[in-house]
Amino acid sequence: MPVFSFKALKEDGGAEGGVIDADSPKEARLKLKGRKLHVTELEAIAGTTGGAGPGRKRRAPLFRRRKVQEIAVLTRQLATLLGSGIPIMGSLAAVIEQAEDLAVKGVLLDVRDRVAQGSTFSDALEAHPFYFNELYCNMVRAGEASGALDKVLFRIADYMHAQHRLRAKMVAALTYPIIMMIIGTGVVFVLLTYVVPKILDVLEKQKKGALPLPTEILLTVSGFMGTYWWAFIIGGVALWLLYRYVVSTAGGRLWVDTRLLDVPVLGPLLRKSAVSRFAVTFATLLESGLPVLDALLVVKRVVNNQLLANTLDVVRQRIAEGADIATPLKSSKVFPPVVGYMIAVGEESGHLESLLKKVAEAYDEEVELAAQRLTSLLEPVMIVFMAFVVGFIVLSILLPILQMSNI
Repeated sequence: MPVFSFKALKEDGGAEGGVIDADSPKEARLKLKGRKLHVTELEAIAGTTGGAGPGRKRRAPLFRRRKVQEIAVLTRQLATLLGSGIPIMGSLAAVIEQAEDLAVKGVLLDVRDRVAQGSTFSDALEAHPFYFNELYCNMVRAGEASGALDKVLFRIADYMHAQHRLRAKMVAALTYPIIMMIIGTGVVFVLLTYVVPKILDVLEKQKKGALPLPTEILLTVSGFMGTYWWAFIIGGVALWLLYRYVVSTAGGRLWVDTRLLDVPVLGPLLRKSAVSRFAVTFATLLESGLPVLDALLVVKRVVNNQLLANTLDVVRQRIAEGADIATPLKSSKVFPPVVGYMIAVGEESGHLESLLKKVAEAYDEEVELAAQRLTSLLEPVMIVFMAFVVGFIVLSILLPILQMSNI
């Protein structure tokens, strides 16, 4: 059933807003009128319009970020309610009341309607892949099959929080260098295309004879950038489109991901992050009751690296042929050897999930250290580079002035 966000005026003159599910805008207005509300705004929430028949998936809304933290919080609340013995419909109704984001609330309303029409909870979630990915839905399906849905939802919430923390560490490590690079590039571009040409034009008119070599170089570069500035924009857009095309192909994505892992400092950070994601996801899926082969099929889609995903494909094939998990992982040479040895110990002792979590914890710490190392390396390098560029500009401007003062 479609879901609409609304703003309305109450009889006492106060304002009220929220969401309401109805088959059409007209029906929504009639429902709100029945609540003695005068509708001022009514809009269908993206991703919730259309029929809610089983198996029908919603398109991901454009220009909307997935509310990971809110979904994690709502998942934990739902787990608590189910664990208290409240039926799924009652639990969903309570969680819907707690949702703050209108789009998330609309999605949950649609999920509740699907469950009311006879769909399983996992199938209802699967209709909204933008908010509930494959891993989430598969874990819920395993929880439904095992009768431990509340425990599985607790694990999903813990997993989402852990992944959010890991992603936050990566973003924090790369944000400052990227901002420095953007601001520095912008400042240099403005200097070379606007400030420097005016200064050099005055110097050329007053200076008799040849200009110093650094000034000539700066004049050439500045003139080229001032005349062909549009070429840099077109070139940047073309490179971005080329990159997007390359990574959209299987071979191109594999080549890019392989090269990224070989980049000094950044490569180890990305590898450790991917290994941590593999370990915690694999452990969470196994704890939720998914078979090893099904769990690996989901895990390979969340490691976010095609080389590691292809390696997990090979591991999965070897396991299907009768091998254990550790042997093909160790022979792949892609995952660190310690991961293979820890998994081997876990398989022998019967505590694979707990050992995988220890691997994830260890690599989380490694990610934090690698992120700090990357930041501490990039900051001085970028400062020295910007100092060299600005120093060259200043020197190129001062040299002809000094020559003129000596004459």
